[in-house]
Amino acid sequence: MDKPQEIVLAEPRGFCAGVDRAIEIVERAIAKFGAPIYVRHEIVHNTFVVNDLKTRGAIFIEELDDVPPGATLVFSAHGVSQAVQQEAKRRGFQIFDATCPLVSKVHVEVAKLAKEGYEFIMIGHKGHPEVEGTMGQLDHGIHLVEEVEDVAKVQPAQTELLAVVTQTTLSVDDAAAIMAAVRERFPQVRVPKQQDICYATQNRQDAVKVLSPQVDVVIVVGSPTSSNSNRLRELAARLGTRAYMVDNAQELQPAWFDGVARVGLTAGASAPEVLVREVIDRIKALGATSVRSMNGIEETVKFPLPKGLKIDAATGLEIEVRKAPELGPGH
Repeated sequence: MDKPQEIVLAEPRGFCAGVDRAIEIVERAIAKFGAPIYVRHEIVHNTFVVNDLKTRGAIFIEELDDVPPGATLVFSAHGVSQAVQQEAKRRGFQIFDATCPLVSKVHVEVAKLAKEGYEFIMIGHKGHPEVEGTMGQLDHGIHLVEEVEDVAKVQPAQTELLAVVTQTTLSVDDAAAIMAAVRERFPQVRVPKQQDICYATQNRQDAVKVLSPQVDVVIVVGSPTSSNSNRLRELAARLGTRAYMVDNAQELQPAWFDGVARVGLTAGASAPEVLVREVIDRIKALGATSVRSMNGIEETVKFPLPKGLKIDAATGLEIEVRKAPELGPGH
């Protein structure tokens, strides 16, 4: 059995600014108000992150009925519907909204255009919380399209005022194909000035396009529920490279590396670097002797935190957050 010789790391990979912000909101809420803090839906779609926050005092719920009166509630990075927002306010919870600002931008656009009489076509995956949150900004007039074939089935009440929005974590190529079909059927449709697919999704997919031809197999670190992680694996496979997605290093299968000289490694936007390092160590144990990083885009985006979580009102000092230990490359 030939052993892998080299690990090639995609750049960029892993956490994006929206995920960093969402996790920090939960951490700061716990530090300021004490456990438990309630979070509607998984704060981000990653098993390790969710389990770590559970140990610190976060309780993840799907229904507001599971949140006791007077509790502190955090909305996940994926966003929530107007109905959920209004009901949470009605119940008097202390609310912190960890919705990714790029998702919130889509919500604002939908609300603005709806007032002008627009209907919407939303490109996204049915059942994904981001899609439910965006579609839930309106009571009616928003039509979900998951694939090109669905475009022919859309029956808007009128076509003069029709706009497109998309889930932020889609395959860039798939979304472009669906968008082309929408424009062909509805030539006058309004499309976003800047595409809704977020910079981090685009950058990670572009990195996989560069990485895949250089390696024999691609490993994507990400949880099964992570949309953007799944798209990375699918993209590598579409480019002709064997590709697997793992939630952690224990899921790696030695047989995947038979006859492999170079292993490509990337991570979805909700997967922490500590998991990437553990995967590197596991592949090294299977024989890899070197690790190198691709040249890639350096992301410097940072989103501001909610005002109530920056400073402790009692002390006037920056809230201190206990960080989980990061495992270095040698661990």
